[in-house]
Amino acid sequence: MSGVVDLAAVKAAQEAKAKAEQARAEAARQGGGGAVSPADLVVDVDEAGFETDVLQRSTEVPVVIDFWAEWCQPCKQLSPILERLALEYNGRFVLAKIDVDANQMLMQQFGVQGIPAVFAVVAGQALPLFQGAAPEQQIRDTLDQLVQVAEQRFGLTGLTVDPDAEPGAVPAAAPAPVGPYDATLEAAVQALDAGDLGGAIQAYKNVLAEDPGNTEAKLGLVQAELLQRVQDLDPQKVRTEAADKPADVAAQIAAADLDLVGGHVEDAFGRLVETVRRTAGEDRDAARLRLLELFEVVGAEDPRVTAARRALARALF
Repeated sequence: MSGVVDLAAVKAAQEAKAKAEQARAEAARQGGGGAVSPADLVVDVDEAGFETDVLQRSTEVPVVIDFWAEWCQPCKQLSPILERLALEYNGRFVLAKIDVDANQMLMQQFGVQGIPAVFAVVAGQALPLFQGAAPEQQIRDTLDQLVQVAEQRFGLTGLTVDPDAEPGAVPAAAPAPVGPYDATLEAAVQALDAGDLGGAIQAYKNVLAEDPGNTEAKLGLVQAELLQRVQDLDPQKVRTEAADKPADVAAQIAAADLDLVGGHVEDAFGRLVETVRRTAGEDRDAARLRLLELFEVVGAEDPRVTAARRALARALF
């Protein structure tokens, strides 16, 4: 997988998480509480506070971004729903509200074409969710998927909410991770080299069971799972089925896995973006989630991921 995985993304995520933990530790030394107030679950964010309020916070909890404006009538329908759900989900995500009129740069950076537009940032990685005043059940389904991915892939279990906590309090530092895991991680790498994908996957899962936020184990796990998915595939058969059945989502997903393993990153991303564009419902979700998994394998800093995220946003909107 060398040449496909960008380890700079792993380093960036580790640094962001370290900064957030350092800030929480400092707040704890100064008397900060271990929980947040319900008022902290919905925050107004501007360009100056984006790094702290969104990027660093996303190493602890998924941050949902609501791009809105005072003149936008659909925003006035959507924003109250998102604010109510942020309280209802009780710390499983934080809602960041960004006024596009006052924060044009952020709007451009996210490639927002129209509002309301809703994105999420998880462990420093941005992904589009939906545009427009969507039905509440659709919003709930999207948030449920977001929370599930954040917990399973990044170990983000959310914030503790205390109705009696003072608004603006910074949670106390999280306990130091149990470790070290050097021996287990090295065993996983050796298993990969030996072709023992099941052993590598189990080794990475063992680390994550004790330290859900371990970025090296998370990255290794998605790589090993990708290799396991393709090891028994017949490449010619998969590509023939994908070419003959463009509407077959499972065939397109399998072909995208093969594309990525073969180093054809743009082909893998383009195939799944196009599948998202022409599907709906569960089929669209399956293609979108697999695309997000492949983004993890390649790394958020890779320009091909950045371009594909923009293409995904256009396909969804």
